[in-house]
Amino acid sequence: MRPYSDNPSSPAWHNGLLYSETYGVPAQPTLVFLHGLLGSGRDWQQVINQLSGKYRCLTIDLPGHGHSRFLQAGLEQGFDHVSQWLSSTLAARGVERYILVGYSLGARMSMYHACHQTADLPAHPASLAPQLCGMILEGGHFGLPQDARAARWENDQRWAQRFANEPITQVLADWYQQPVFSSLNYDQRQGLIAKRSDNLGSSIAHMLLATSLAKQPLLQPQLTGLSIPVHYLCGEKDNKFTLLAAGSDLSYQVIEDAGHNVHVEQPYLFARAVDDFISRTF
Repeated sequence: MRPYSDNPSSPAWHNGLLYSETYGVPAQPTLVFLHGLLGSGRDWQQVINQLSGKYRCLTIDLPGHGHSRFLQAGLEQGFDHVSQWLSSTLAARGVERYILVGYSLGARMSMYHACHQTADLPAHPASLAPQLCGMILEGGHFGLPQDARAARWENDQRWAQRFANEPITQVLADWYQQPVFSSLNYDQRQGLIAKRSDNLGSSIAHMLLATSLAKQPLLQPQLTGLSIPVHYLCGEKDNKFTLLAAGSDLSYQVIEDAGHNVHVEQPYLFARAVDDFISRTF
């Protein structure tokens, strides 16, 4: 399906806004999709094909990725910058009410945005600002305890150095050997390496440091206190995040025959879970 309102004169291409594409029917609320590290809005295409007949869907390229690759979040205020860009992009797109659907990095940004959104559009009256009314998280980490952050920061710095200085295909070959991707077979890994090789290594490195898990606040206590419905999706082969979801006090669902990247491995089941959650909740 071709996106609409997606052309060089669209406000989402200019003025420091994040690149976005809109699909589907002009209904509210809008489903806003945020991809993971190394991805782009186009990663959601198979899911959107299932949902756009019923919902308005908006994909966003996060800073350092896709058509937003030359936008850089501040190394010290990375989460705040991205959250503010998100709010401004939604306002420019005319979004009134929205549900965030975020994967991995996109899920972490969704959580942060949900917990801090009141400060994102200070110039907009509350009645005009886009209203977050729900959130679906896929494989997103809630944050690390203080004593685990130094080791994570060192790890992210090593990866960032590699992304910035080595051929990206070489780095990706090692990246997809990490335990979180253990459910991938050889063909799936090779496919991801080929797909992600068009990234700009220096931009990925910058975003990795700006939004490092080591810098993310522990968001789980705030999430459980939100007034909006939150639902967590994870793959049955993704042991780490299944355990995190089970211990989170959030509504969660395990998708069969999927690993960390459920929306790519099982797009139909993922889309059905999203639709069921929205139908049940709204």
